Amino acid sequence: MPADALIPGWVVSVLAMVAIFALMFELGATFDPARYRSAWSDRGLMLRALFCTLVAVPLLAVLLVRTFALPRDAQVGVVLMALAPGAPVALRRAVRSGADTGFAVALQVTLVVASVLTLPLSVAALDEMFAGQAAVTPRQLAAQALLGQGVPLLLGAGARHFAPHAMARARTALDASVNVILGLLLAVVLADVWRPVSQASVRVAVAIATTALAGLAIGHVLGGPGRATRTALAMASGARNTGLALLVATLNDASDGINAAILAYFVIAALVVTPYLAWRRPRLAR
Repeated sequence: MPADALIPGWVVSVLAMVAIFALMFELGATFDPARYRSAWSDRGLMLRALFCTLVAVPLLAVLLVRTFALPRDAQVGVVLMALAPGAPVALRRAVRSGADTGFAVALQVTLVVASVLTLPLSVAALDEMFAGQAAVTPRQLAAQALLGQGVPLLLGAGARHFAPHAMARARTALDASVNVILGLLLAVVLADVWRPVSQASVRVAVAIATTALAGLAIGHVLGGPGRATRTALAMASGARNTGLALLVATLNDASDGINAAILAYFVIAALVVTPYLAWRRPRLAR
């Protein structure tokens, strides 16, 4: 956060951790191991999903930031977001719109595990591309993935398994609590990030929107033939993991310009995927 931020950085960090914990706990409470195994029974679909989220989207981002000739910091921020898979908020939005829950959760869990190995390698490649000094170790990522996503996911799954009736009764209250936490986090973040986001040039904003749209499109194509899996993969590809990108940026003392590009990507991508979900929702309902 900038030095003149209205909200202290630690407040935003705590709210973000609480929000991710609540999101993953809620997803864990809907987690069914049988549906996870069923999702992996179609290995072709899961392999396409991994290719799309871990390879295709980052390559598209590199191509687009070079095509739009963005400033160096903006290029690094956009590509770093493209390298960070598995956005829990996007997954929740997709599931609530009717996407395949089993496939979406299976993909999220797989991406959390895969990012521990793939992101350090990708950051090393990014470092070579921009001649910087970026580095992040698998241990650092594993700690973030385990504490921030793995533990609450397992707790939610455990609660569903050992106390199914209690979890069924608490489902409405849990959903409402997650909505309140996310709304509060969004209000706090926007109070401080509107300035760097609004200061992003038109060229940067168009490049980010194009990257998000390209991710949506390739995810939609590769996620078929099922309508519900198309939507889940499109959302996983179009929206990226802002928390993971900011973690890498923080560990590498990234500049304000890089952080601003990451936050701009978060806001613009959220706007881009909203019409897509509105278009998909009635089709999934049928």
